[in-house]
Amino acid sequence: MADAHIKHWDENHSRGFLDNGRYFVPERERQIEIIADLIPQPAPGGLLVELCSGEGLLSRALLERFADCHVLALDGSAEMLEQTRQTCRDHAGRLTAAEFELAERDWRGFAEPPHAIVSSLAIHHLDGREKRTLFADLAAALSPGGVLIVADIVRPPSASGLAIAARQWDEAVRARALAIDGDLAAFAEFNRLGWNYFRNPDGEPIDKPSSLAEQLTWLAQAGFTEVDCAWLFAGHAIFSGRKP
Repeated sequence: MADAHIKHWDENHSRGFLDNGRYFVPERERQIEIIADLIPQPAPGGLLVELCSGEGLLSRALLERFADCHVLALDGSAEMLEQTRQTCRDHAGRLTAAEFELAERDWRGFAEPPHAIVSSLAIHHLDGREKRTLFADLAAALSPGGVLIVADIVRPPSASGLAIAARQWDEAVRARALAIDGDLAAFAEFNRLGWNYFRNPDGEPIDKPSSLAEQLTWLAQAGFTEVDCAWLFAGHAIFSGRKP
């Protein structure tokens, strides 16, 4: 989110996120716990898929929570995939990490129907049409009763909503910087990089968040039931749907 002239995610973005994610993601640990809580207990040997695994913290949490399942972690960054493997090294036998391009469709046919597909802070890089196509493809790919769970930034439709999200995100990063390091160096870096999307929502070409209402509608249109938002704070939401 640092260079408004970069239109696609690259390894500079990956390194920046790996360096700063622990500060910049609001309630990161709670988000991971909620995502795992939203997954119904899978059958032994079930497949769980993470789209854009990043540092691998969510994949590791799923491997720990569902000890009889295996996880397919997908990412477009070689650096992120290597970090995912390192983070999940204690469960290497149940992890497959593979490269993909989120916007492409060739990866959306899995060797077996996944029980759950999860994604954190990735789908907002797709535009609205691409999101609708993704949701429909994932609904087709999931096993009956399977779930899609998305944690992402969402764009408030009003100026007042953008201002509230911006203020809450600043407050969250400031609090995490103090809690982790005891100083505000990470918060200063957050501001230097211009990471708070809601302060300049049209300034970064790689960020294309849609509203929460739009995405809940698109999930329902894709055939998901029990479509709901489980958590919302600082312009970040966790929402999901179940395949009948």
